[in-house]
Amino acid sequence: MPFFSFKAQDAAGRSEGGRIEALSGSDAYRKLRERGLQPSKVVEEGVATSSSASKKSFFGSSSPSAAKAKAGEVPSADNLPKLTTPQLLFFTEELAELLDAGLQLEGALKVIEQRQEKSPVKIVAAHLRQLVREGVGFSKALRSCGKSFDPLYCNLVAAGEAGGVLPQILKRQCAHLEMVGELGKKVTSALVYPAIVFSSAILLMFIFLTFLVPQLSVLLGKSGQKLPVITQALITTSLFCAHWWWAIAAFIGAVVTGLRMAVVTPAGRAWWHRAQLDVPVVGPVLKARFYAEVMQNLSTLVSNGVTMLSAMDLMRAATGNVYLKGLLEKVGDMVREGSSLASAMRRTGFFPPVLLDILAVGEQTGDLAGSLARAAKRYDRELTSRIQHLTTLIQPAVILIVALFVGVVAYSMISGILSSVNALKAH
Repeated sequence: MPFFSFKAQDAAGRSEGGRIEALSGSDAYRKLRERGLQPSKVVEEGVATSSSASKKSFFGSSSPSAAKAKAGEVPSADNLPKLTTPQLLFFTEELAELLDAGLQLEGALKVIEQRQEKSPVKIVAAHLRQLVREGVGFSKALRSCGKSFDPLYCNLVAAGEAGGVLPQILKRQCAHLEMVGELGKKVTSALVYPAIVFSSAILLMFIFLTFLVPQLSVLLGKSGQKLPVITQALITTSLFCAHWWWAIAAFIGAVVTGLRMAVVTPAGRAWWHRAQLDVPVVGPVLKARFYAEVMQNLSTLVSNGVTMLSAMDLMRAATGNVYLKGLLEKVGDMVREGSSLASAMRRTGFFPPVLLDILAVGEQTGDLAGSLARAAKRYDRELTSRIQHLTTLIQPAVILIVALFVGVVAYSMISGILSSVNALKAH
């Protein structure tokens, strides 16, 4: 574990210096804050940064991006790189730790910007820091970073700014990003073997329909016997695909283009977002994720002094699903008219009874924030369980579909061959 030299002031304003053992600069800063000190300088010992220096400052660096930031040469929004999910997770986690340790937002962004390693995170941090120094709100600054930060992320940050709970919101985002990353890894690992099987099956079907089936149809046609219905259907399909493959490709392209254009319209988008929630296996996962996110974020906001109406408005703005956004808007309107949160949610007919019972108990006991937190934990567990169920089903489902497809084609070919052979034996 490295050591850091520091200079700080105590509560009485007296200067103090020394060294401290810590995992990182942010960890050192946190430990000093716990001791009641306000650090002015934290330097990692034994790290050379230039020929005339033997230490690296946690708050300063001689990296090219940092030098550009000091000179005011901050990359424009159009030139900013898009952060990958691991990079976004790193940025969010580091920023949450620094803010939780006591740093102001501009100082925390400066720390991230001046890290020693090269990373797109440093460029984005420099851009955000420049905007924050100019007085731009942090959520608005995030929106200027292109596609690195989605609307949900930006709106939740806006909620954290409004409620003074930005570190807590960022930590919640870290948990969300970790969950998304873990889900992506699980789905990818679960799909590797089925994807190989499916690709092999497609190649095999292409060979069958292109080469073997036409030859089989010629051979069976010479026997003069009536073929089984399933064999005749396979031969007809093969001939149709061989002659009209371009029309099939054009039809598929037109359907995909039409669906994408329809989803862009407000009515199409609302239908698609609603339909996603009704898809077997996938729909319950999306619902559990929505319940967990809404309950956790409402709990964080309400427990930090944000009114329920303001919290509902912020959550509605942070929800990307149009249908769910409409539900939250209805709930907010009913709460504004005097209904309790549990009764308003019950009247929509969308929220599960168990969730409503938990909220009703919290409203009766005066501990709504605690009830929201308990509901969030419950649906976090349910979300994890449903994700495991989803990833478990993917592999056998794909393999079963491929097996049925291959089996039908093989049965069709074998049935035609056996029928012709039996007819020849009869003669």
